[in-house]
Amino acid sequence: MKDLINKIDAFGEKIIGFIYNKNRFIDKLMIAVTLSGELGIIWIIISFFLFSRTKYTKEAIMVLLAIALASILGEGIIKHIVKRKRPFIKNNIIKLMISQPGTYSFPSGHTASSFAAATVFIRTDMRLTYLIVVIAILISFSRLYLRVHYLSDVIGGIILGVFSGTIVVMIFK
Repeated sequence: MKDLINKIDAFGEKIIGFIYNKNRFIDKLMIAVTLSGELGIIWIIISFFLFSRTKYTKEAIMVLLAIALASILGEGIIKHIVKRKRPFIKNNIIKLMISQPGTYSFPSGHTASSFAAATVFIRTDMRLTYLIVVIAILISFSRLYLRVHYLSDVIGGIILGVFSGTIVVMIFK
């Protein structure tokens, strides 16, 4: 299993190595995208927008609960069990484009919350689902690009997010 994870992570590093820090626009875009995912800010803003439309109040609550569940499981439990060091620590990358995250690497919290929100949109057939999924993918990619996560961290975050979103939707249905 460890060999498979190492191969997945090496593949991720190879992809990022081709584009990392070669285009200032992409660098700035990835920083902006990752910052939009800080503390689930973009998903909270979208939830408040949904709250403002009476028709989507239930979905807004589901998005917030899915993000909360993903955060509790990922940030509160799994990261402290796995205790995986981040790639910039392991690979001695001195200068990051963003400030160093303070917690462990696995799973990606940005990715988990993004895919928790996206899963609620997908499973409730809400409008703009494609846009939400694109935002979730961009946030996840930004974490790889900025060298704060391994590809396996992002995959773990996707799985956790889909699980969290699915559980919340099932409870509400």
